[in-house]
Amino acid sequence: MSVPCASLSVMNLTLVAVHELLTRLGPGDGHLYLPRDVDPRELIDRLAAMHGAPRTLVLDGFTAPTVDDSAGAALLAPFGDRAVLIRAWAYGGQWVGAGSARDEEGDERAVLAVAVRKLPDPLVVASPEDAEDAEDVDWVDRLIRITGWTQPARRPDVDWAEPESRLGTALPGDYKRMVETFGEGAFDGWLSLHQEPWTHLREDGLLMWAGTEHEDSYCWRTDGDDPDRWSVVVRSFDDEDTGFRCGTAEFVCRMLVDPHHPYTMAHYFDTHWFMNYQESD
Repeated sequence: MSVPCASLSVMNLTLVAVHELLTRLGPGDGHLYLPRDVDPRELIDRLAAMHGAPRTLVLDGFTAPTVDDSAGAALLAPFGDRAVLIRAWAYGGQWVGAGSARDEEGDERAVLAVAVRKLPDPLVVASPEDAEDAEDVDWVDRLIRITGWTQPARRPDVDWAEPESRLGTALPGDYKRMVETFGEGAFDGWLSLHQEPWTHLREDGLLMWAGTEHEDSYCWRTDGDDPDRWSVVVRSFDDEDTGFRCGTAEFVCRMLVDPHHPYTMAHYFDTHWFMNYQESD
């Protein structure tokens, strides 16, 4: 769908205005050219405030060599070789793109686009046999597939010796792989992954590895000498604890896709993603 530019007047790029434009374009594929007074970089900044750091699809008229369907290539289809700057975000089952492209008169204009985002099978939902075979599942690999993560590892060279020495304990291996793979950001734009554990609940035997804006604390119960056997505990904003007999990556996988999980995101999104807080290469 393309919205005729004549239907758009001079506009103030508030977050509300950008959200209304996205609602107008979605949920399928759509694009529009914005009025000539709109600054493309201001538009990108507004979307970054909503969806985190973007990935670059087109810069100075050149398409990044890594752009494919898994990275939002569908956003470029309406503009052909006229795209000048396009940055993209994953948001559930949708790609969102913004930047600039040349119109039919050859003038560079701010543009906004959306496209359907699909993830390949498997792992739309959690397998019922997982409870019995959980120890044989590579939950980080499963998390990568659930979120459609295709970017290089964000922090592959983390030196864990220093924080583990400072904390006085080793940390779970799956958590360290998650930090190395995804870096700083949030699953489904909601569950923020701490780059090292927070210690303010340590007197209660808890180390906090993630949190949300609702002030829930996602922790490990640090019982025993083997951190890979630590269980997950969620402490709510009103200091109620809920325990889970699983590790970090398994907990996040189930939280994202299992509609019966107490903290499920499956009620809100059919397709999941990781929101970057730092811009991708």
